[in-house]
Amino acid sequence: MAERIALYATAARGTEDLLADELKELGARRIRQDRGGVRFMATLDEALMVCLWSRIAMRVLYPLGAFEAHGAEGLYEAAVSIPWEEHLNPDTTFAVDATLKDSEHSHSGFVALKVKDAIVDRIRNAVGARPDVNTRDPDVRVVAHLARETLSLSLDLCGEPLHRRGYRVRPTPAPLKETLAAALLRAASYTGEEALVDPMCGSGTLLIEAGLIARKRAPGLNRDFAVERWPELGTRARELLADLRADARRNERKVTVPLLGFDKDPEALDAAIRNVRAAKLSEEIQLAEGDATKLPPLPAMGGLLITNPPYGDRLGSGGQKGMKSFYYKLGESLRVPGWRIWVLSGNPAFESAFHARPTMKRDMWNGPIACTLLGYRATGGSMGDGSEAPLGAPQEPVDVAPVRPQHEDEENG
Repeated sequence: MAERIALYATAARGTEDLLADELKELGARRIRQDRGGVRFMATLDEALMVCLWSRIAMRVLYPLGAFEAHGAEGLYEAAVSIPWEEHLNPDTTFAVDATLKDSEHSHSGFVALKVKDAIVDRIRNAVGARPDVNTRDPDVRVVAHLARETLSLSLDLCGEPLHRRGYRVRPTPAPLKETLAAALLRAASYTGEEALVDPMCGSGTLLIEAGLIARKRAPGLNRDFAVERWPELGTRARELLADLRADARRNERKVTVPLLGFDKDPEALDAAIRNVRAAKLSEEIQLAEGDATKLPPLPAMGGLLITNPPYGDRLGSGGQKGMKSFYYKLGESLRVPGWRIWVLSGNPAFESAFHARPTMKRDMWNGPIACTLLGYRATGGSMGDGSEAPLGAPQEPVDVAPVRPQHEDEENG
């Protein structure tokens, strides 16, 4: 990969332009947005920079080809035409991940099986021995995507999806993916140089991603990448990544602004504390129990208030009427002078119930849920639509008493 080759980075729908901008900053060339991802050109060191530093990409793929594939035999014939012996050898373990879209086949596992058979047969015929399958921790991860009758085959440079940063030791129901949280922060132009508050922090994903940005810490710093074990590129990739990781560690910075999170659910707060600790951001992020509809005074410096409120299934009974009432109370509580507000909402009732006019709207997807990201500018005394902000000036930074997780001895063991 000395010369630039074509690569493809996948992303959540609605974040493709944000990923494209990020890839440009990381040195990628000939960037072209696609639905669900971005195509680009990169050398090996540039591709490794993307693996290490991209906060928004979910996978970084090395496309091998796209083929018309009719029926089971067509899948096999398409896959066996790839010179797999150039990418794997009998000592290499591999796995096949398959996805389907509008396909004649109903099971992704069947597609993965046919591709696996083709890979094994091709390498056995070429070198006289076959590689083994390892679905849990393969050296090479093959990605097969069958859209109607077109089979696309790629190698995943990263292996595990990039949203798996390694710090989510305790999840909560319906958490944001780390990559989507980072995309929200980029959309809000967050650079880590202003205070940030998440009044409904859940398991802490938005706060942790903000903390990584504020620290200038590479999101992939503490993980390995599959390309490091590829037969042809592994040695060179390990050398380059060692330099990139060392450089990333040298250039981290201290966080000089408050990063505050609140949640009224003790279990969610406990999860956030554990995840923040796993991310090694306990000194940078302060967490406290608190109701988003009754927030304490926020720091006078102002900053970014960003959150992902419940869409309707996490507040118990009350239906849509109850949700509207909750969103109205949020509008009363969160409108604080000096703080710009960004909200990812999956409930169409949010915008009107929040009773403030957004200055920015964009469609995004949280998994299968269609959402709207709404931005509200900070003002001195109103929200920009004539409605008054809460009376009283914001106070000095609130003294957030740290909340300790349950089973503290377990954490320290």
